[in-house]
Amino acid sequence: MPFVPLGFEERLHAIGSLTDLPSDLQRAFNPGDDFEPVPPPARMDWLNVARERGQSFERFARGTSQRRGEALRRICLQPLGSFSTEQSELLLVLQRFGNAFFGLEVELLPMLCMEGRVTTRCNRFTGILQLKTRDVLPLLARQVPQDGCVLGVTAHDLYPHDTWSFVFGEALVDERVGVISIARYDPRFYDRSADPVLLLCRSCKVLAHETGHMLGLLHCVYFNCLMNGSNSLAESDRRPLHLCPVDLRKLHWSLGLDIAERYRHLLAFWRDVGVATEAQWIERRLEFIGRRE
Repeated sequence: MPFVPLGFEERLHAIGSLTDLPSDLQRAFNPGDDFEPVPPPARMDWLNVARERGQSFERFARGTSQRRGEALRRICLQPLGSFSTEQSELLLVLQRFGNAFFGLEVELLPMLCMEGRVTTRCNRFTGILQLKTRDVLPLLARQVPQDGCVLGVTAHDLYPHDTWSFVFGEALVDERVGVISIARYDPRFYDRSADPVLLLCRSCKVLAHETGHMLGLLHCVYFNCLMNGSNSLAESDRRPLHLCPVDLRKLHWSLGLDIAERYRHLLAFWRDVGVATEAQWIERRLEFIGRRE
């Protein structure tokens, strides 16, 4: 059966009761007019290919209550293989984005050589070298600090196993480890003109998505949300750069963030890198929750 988008009441139920929360948090988790429902998926979109049960806030809280309070203080970005000067500069910007998005210290580790350490192949469609994520993830899991998680970042293309052509990224929730590739987010991968802003936005999106998984957030089926699954680059591009109220509440539950302060840090980031559409969305959201910049 094809996926049918959930109704308004079901989406509110997924956010959970806000009655006992302070008024500022009630506003922060109230969708208002700023969040659209998940759209009906096309035939080959993620929700018609993978059956997703959905993870309400209450389900998330029950599943993570025993781990709540574990000291998660930092995200370690682990570069895998070599990077060009331009790609190294992108890593520095992603470090700033991760800090603003999650409110955690983001540490950029020294480059880790992949040669001879993981399985590789040449993609039969592109002829481009790929790294096997199922080898990369256990390698990264060995260096996860007690107070953090590790996200590998590579300029190489990735694949999870032999039956898949590629994957943008993958994470192991229980191991607090993940890996992402910026290869297919660069328009030059498809012989198109360079677009640094598009590459940045796509890379920020996958960094936040896979780190969200490491924090226990599953794919969102309620709103058009950064945590939606995707089965193609076009579907990934349709995802917004922000979390819906369901997943924002999960992030608040896990990390105890000041929601308005987080939005202000993100606003400063998007203004600095020149992404006006995202900055304007955050301005509207801050006004809605009654916490102007």
